[in-house]
Amino acid sequence: MAKPQRVYQVWKGRNKFMFNGRLIFGPDAKSIVVTLLLILVPIVTFCSNVARNLLHEVSTYTTGYAIMGVAIMLTVYVLVLLFLTSARDPGIVPRNLHPPEEDVTYDSSASIETGGGTQTPIPRVPRTKEVLIDGRIVVKVKYCDTCKLYRPPRCSHCSVCDNCVERFDHHCPWVGQCIGQRNYRYFFLFVTSSALLCIFIFAMSALHLKYQIDYYGNVWKAIKESPASVILMAYCFFFLWFVGGLACFHLYLISTNQTTYENFRYRREDGVRLYDRGCLNNFLEVFCTKIKPSRNNFRVYAQENEPRPRTRTRTTPEAETDRRAKVEDDREIGGDLLKISKRRDVEEA
Repeated sequence: MAKPQRVYQVWKGRNKFMFNGRLIFGPDAKSIVVTLLLILVPIVTFCSNVARNLLHEVSTYTTGYAIMGVAIMLTVYVLVLLFLTSARDPGIVPRNLHPPEEDVTYDSSASIETGGGTQTPIPRVPRTKEVLIDGRIVVKVKYCDTCKLYRPPRCSHCSVCDNCVERFDHHCPWVGQCIGQRNYRYFFLFVTSSALLCIFIFAMSALHLKYQIDYYGNVWKAIKESPASVILMAYCFFFLWFVGGLACFHLYLISTNQTTYENFRYRREDGVRLYDRGCLNNFLEVFCTKIKPSRNNFRVYAQENEPRPRTRTRTTPEAETDRRAKVEDDREIGGDLLKISKRRDVEEA
């Protein structure tokens, strides 16, 4: 008798699991190592060079230790938010084993020949159906051939993780995870706290360089004696354009109750924003509502598939075109975050 397997062991998505299904990452989880290096290397350089020298340059030791303490605490806070963003279920909708029977229709225009020359219509699932939101707004939802379900409103299938994710925002290569309903809050806090850390390191490095200029009376001599300050200032200035611009962009999205995917996909369509509840209520929805529990228990034993005739669904040319466009959109959104942030900076300037 085969040993029973847990859900995470037979998971059909491309996710990677650790600690027996307690932690879930995206398929590109190795990119987190790059993100960690981009955070830790400049912080170690700052603490071992700039902050250590500031202990002797500021008026009191207390101020010098406070500068180093703030840098360390901010870094720990950023790393915790990175972990909470990348190692949790972003809001994956559980797959169905079979298409929903109540939505199956039979296409009389296409049939298969059975024994005796009888023509049997092919069962198929409609590509879209209408659902009612708040009892007043009708929205069309699409059927997902991979997950065999109609996606809830604002849900989308991530072509990188191969899962349907509730309130799908984008797949972020920097955290190696989808950003969705259950980790968007932590993602935004991660981006904004990273921007604050860049500002702090830049300001303290500039302060140290100023002390060096005052001591030597020459800019070039000060730069030669403290190259780490100049390198850190240039590094933080560059990345501040990225994380700072991205933070401003997501502030705009939160204020209008949009996701990155919706902003990219429907930015050329002029229409009413269905989910906009007003700026204040939009912020309260993101930051002050309880995060829903995961709809997946990855550690329970997987149920064996019940024997059941499979419903054959016909893939139309329109569906295949939508699928290819979806893959291109996911990769565009995941790869163009730097362009988004720079675009937002230019617009605000």
